Amino acid sequence: MITHHVRVRRSEENLPREEQLAWRIAQVAADPVSVDPEVTDMVINRIIDNASVAVASLNRAPIVAARAQALDHPVSASGSGASIFGIAEKSSPEWATWANGVAVRELDYHDTFLAADYSHPGDNIPALLAVAQHTGRSGAQLIRGIATGYEIQVDLVKAICLHQHKIDHVAHLGPSAAAGLGTLLGLDTETIFQAVGQALHTTTATRQSRKGEISTWKAHAPAFAGKMAVEAVDRAMRGQTSPVPIYEGEDGVIAWMLDGPDASYEVPLPATGESKRAILDTYTKEHSAEYQAQAWIDLARKLHQEHPEVTDPRQVESVLIRTSHHTHYVIGSGANDPQKYDPTASRETLDHSIPYIFTVALQDGSWHHVDSYAPERAAREDTVALWHKVTTEEDREWTRRYHSLDIAEKAFGGSVEIRLTDGRTITDEIAVADAHPLGARPFAREQYIGKFRSLAAGIIAEQEIERFLDVVQGLESLPAGELGQLNVQAAEGVIDPTAGPKGLF
Repeated sequence: MITHHVRVRRSEENLPREEQLAWRIAQVAADPVSVDPEVTDMVINRIIDNASVAVASLNRAPIVAARAQALDHPVSASGSGASIFGIAEKSSPEWATWANGVAVRELDYHDTFLAADYSHPGDNIPALLAVAQHTGRSGAQLIRGIATGYEIQVDLVKAICLHQHKIDHVAHLGPSAAAGLGTLLGLDTETIFQAVGQALHTTTATRQSRKGEISTWKAHAPAFAGKMAVEAVDRAMRGQTSPVPIYEGEDGVIAWMLDGPDASYEVPLPATGESKRAILDTYTKEHSAEYQAQAWIDLARKLHQEHPEVTDPRQVESVLIRTSHHTHYVIGSGANDPQKYDPTASRETLDHSIPYIFTVALQDGSWHHVDSYAPERAAREDTVALWHKVTTEEDREWTRRYHSLDIAEKAFGGSVEIRLTDGRTITDEIAVADAHPLGARPFAREQYIGKFRSLAAGIIAEQEIERFLDVVQGLESLPAGELGQLNVQAAEGVIDPTAGPKGLF
C-alpha cells in the first residue's frame, strides 16, 4: 500500500491532476490487476449476503415504494436493463440500483467496516451488479469491479472521518461505487477521475439521517449514492467533467465540509500491480441491527442463559455499558436522543439504540429481524421498565481498541455491569461479535448460505433458492450476458408489482 498525503490547496497552486486524490483513486480502479482467490470467495459471500437481506425486506414499505419508482423507468433501447430483486420485470440500471440498494440496506443487516468512519461496503454491489447486467458483463468482470468498490471505500474510511463533521458516511460510497464501475467497464483513468469527482460532489449530505427520529431515508441514502455513481459514470463517459480538485480545492470537500483549510490526511491505496484485498478486512452481521450492537446482542444472549434474573426489571437496579466513544455517542445514551428510549420510536431509531437492543436480547435470549422491533415488543411493560435502567458511558480503553489498526485487538464491544436489587453485581465483557473473523463463531460460506436460506424461507421457492446458490457459487466462470441469473425471484403471490404507491411518474 502507498500512503498519499492529501491536503487543501489554494487555487493558485494549480495542483496537477496526477497528485489529486480522485486521480489516484481512478488509477487504482484502472489498474488491471488480477483478483486473489480468497477475495473472489469473499465477493461471492457478500453477494449471497446482500441477496439474503434484500429478499427479507421485499414487502417493507420503503422497498415497495423504491421498486414502484424503478418500474416507472423502463429499460432504454440502448441496453438490456437490470433486474430488480424479487420480480421478473427490469428497469434502467440507475433505477434498478435505487430499488435494490434500498432492499439491501433496509434491515441494517449486511456487511460493515468501521475505522475513522463508518461504512457498509456491500452498498457498492447493487450499482455494480445493475450496470454489469445492463452492459452484458461476465462474472469475472463483476468480481473485479466489486473488489475495487470495497477497496476504495475501505481505504477512504480508514483515513477520512466524515461523522465528526456530521457528513453522512455515503460520501465515501459515491466515489467507491464510481471507481468500481470504472473497473467493471474497463474505463480509462481520465474518465474514472471525472466520475469519482462527480459522485463525491453529489453525495455529500448531512448526518441528520442517522440522528434523533431516524426516518426511512436511512435505507435510501446508500441507494441514492449508488444511483448518483451510475449517473456520474454515464456523464463522464459522455465527456462531461467534474469539480476539480474535488477533495483538495480551497472551496472543496475537505476545506468546507471536513477538517478545514489546514487539514491533511494520509490515505492508503494499493500500489500499481498490487491486489485489492480490502474486502477481507470487512465483516458481516449475524443480527439485524447497527454493527456496533452485534457484540452486545451476543453478550446479552449469554447473560440470558447464565443469569436469568437479569431479565426481570424488578430484580435489576441498573445496567451500565462501558464502551467506545462511537458506540456511546452514536447509539448509546451519550447521543442524548430521547427517541432511543421511546417505545413508539421507528424501527430505524430502535436499531440505533443500544439500550433497547441490549434489553430485548437480554430478555429474549435471541434476536429477530422483525419480531425484535415489533411495536408490541417495544411497548411491553417489563421491557420498557428494564430498558430505562440501561445507560452507556465511554471507556477510553475500549475507544482505543475501537481505533486500533491491529486487527488482533480492534474491538467493537465493551463491558457491562448489572447491579441487582439484592446487592449483587454481575459483570461481563465482549470484544467482538460471535460472527466476526475473530469471534466465537466466525462467518464462512456455510453461514452465509445458512443466512440466505433462513431469510428466504417462505419468500423464495426452494427450487429458486437452490438455483441462485448454484449460480452465485460459480460466479467466476459465469459468461458475459448471464448475470441476470443472480436475480432472485419471489414465490408466486409474495409480491404484487402493481401495488406500489403512486408519485410523480
